[in-house]
Amino acid sequence: MRVGLLGGAFNPPHEGHLKLARLALDHLDLDELRFMPSAVSPHKPDPGGPDTEARLRLLAEALKAFDPRCRVEVAELERGGTSYTVDTLEALAAREPEAAWILVMGSDQLPGLPRWRRPERIFQLASAAVALRPGAEAVLPVVPGLHSAAVWSGGPGELVWLPPTELDLASTELRRRLAADPAQDPAGIPAQVLAAIRAENLYR
Repeated sequence: MRVGLLGGAFNPPHEGHLKLARLALDHLDLDELRFMPSAVSPHKPDPGGPDTEARLRLLAEALKAFDPRCRVEVAELERGGTSYTVDTLEALAAREPEAAWILVMGSDQLPGLPRWRRPERIFQLASAAVALRPGAEAVLPVVPGLHSAAVWSGGPGELVWLPPTELDLASTELRRRLAADPAQDPAGIPAQVLAAIRAENLYR
């Protein structure tokens, strides 16, 4: 089984996340794509915002009627603490040894990959699919075992390129806009997610 993993805080989930997921589904021959909310990101300070359960509800709203191959993976939330990708992949590989894993990300994450915890182990377990984001270069990082490939074979250690997202969206900016003007509907948040935010009075 070919499984894509799209990680993040999803605080809140937005159209950029969905566009990245769509690119992965259209180009990687995936059996499944899992949105994987982090418990605590090792790369960013705690941004505040709603609790874990609220983030999960917003993500569920974002995925309603999106694609039946998508679901939420709660492994990092259940484990708690800092969410290191290598720990998650080792746990998933032990739980589902028949699966082939590919990390789905934007090109803005590439420069930091060599500084992730045990990056060489990550790419013994998984590959990466990268979509160019506005303002971020597409440069292959130097990580042992990681190499560029034209298409994903299903094996680990490959980096394949997806088409550009062509969306310059960031949850940080969306949170700022929601807090600055509660009456404003910021562009880039799916309507059903925005409705849930309003109903629960979040990001005020």
